Amino acid sequence: MRSEPVLQVHGLVKRYGTRPPKTAVDGLDLVAGAGVTAVLGPNGAGKTSTIEVCEGYRAPDAGTVRVLGLDPQREAAALRTRIGVMLQSGGVYSGARAEEMLRHVARLHAHPLDVPALIERLGLGGCGRTAYRRLSGGQQQRLALAMAVVGRPELVFLDEPTAGLDPQARRATWDLVRELRGDGVSVVLTTHHMDEAEQLADDVAIIDAGRVIAQGSPEQLCRGGAENTLRFSGRAGLDLESLLKALPPGSAADEPAPGGYRVTGTIDPQLLATVTSWCAQHGVMPDRIAVERHTLEDVFLELTGRELRP
Repeated sequence: MRSEPVLQVHGLVKRYGTRPPKTAVDGLDLVAGAGVTAVLGPNGAGKTSTIEVCEGYRAPDAGTVRVLGLDPQREAAALRTRIGVMLQSGGVYSGARAEEMLRHVARLHAHPLDVPALIERLGLGGCGRTAYRRLSGGQQQRLALAMAVVGRPELVFLDEPTAGLDPQARRATWDLVRELRGDGVSVVLTTHHMDEAEQLADDVAIIDAGRVIAQGSPEQLCRGGAENTLRFSGRAGLDLESLLKALPPGSAADEPAPGGYRVTGTIDPQLLATVTSWCAQHGVMPDRIAVERHTLEDVFLELTGRELRP
């Protein structure tokens, strides 16, 4: 894999309109390395504008952007054969047949993937001769994905790749992204599915109000908060004073609901062993014992708020 970043954005500004101009991206900094980088953000946060500038479809109003070391505006021709782009709108002529369009894109590249194998992999075998406009939404989505990866790009931009897909197609798409990563292809992925980002991403960037407000691996972003809570269930009215004496300093224990117990503090293997040992000594057979952890969705909502965005 590449040791240098595949994507470097510094101080990016993108505005629309003139009376007055609306700032969609406001001094954004973003670095993406090898592997899979997920870009998350609520509606209107600026993520789509950022990605479109990186793809070369929009010019920045300020800042610098380098994709595979190249300027996507001034060096677009050199960059075009090295990246793959999946657009939500598909980017396909409405009257073109699915397989015809995929083969056309494949011929633009020196060493494309095997088209029949890719068609089979993404479940498009039964619609190869169907015009794009007659494909279902899920079929159009899968064709757009195939067109983005058929040229064996060094870097592929995937915009909501599983939007509207059924569970089987969604899992097939995840497998393909993992396969791309295994082959050394870098992926920049935008998605509204937090579980998708957790499953696929090596790195996650959360954008809001035109800036990156958090970035790191899913594990790094999810540390803290509810990670420091252990819950177990048993008979109601257990002696929590004796449990507290067994726990490390700084721990707390309570019974929020009859028979439901909560332990907070530094939850590590030693504390878990202490709790289970205490249960055994007091004849308690826990019906359930679990360490609660922040999910990426928890982190996203904490950072961006819970209000609906237009």
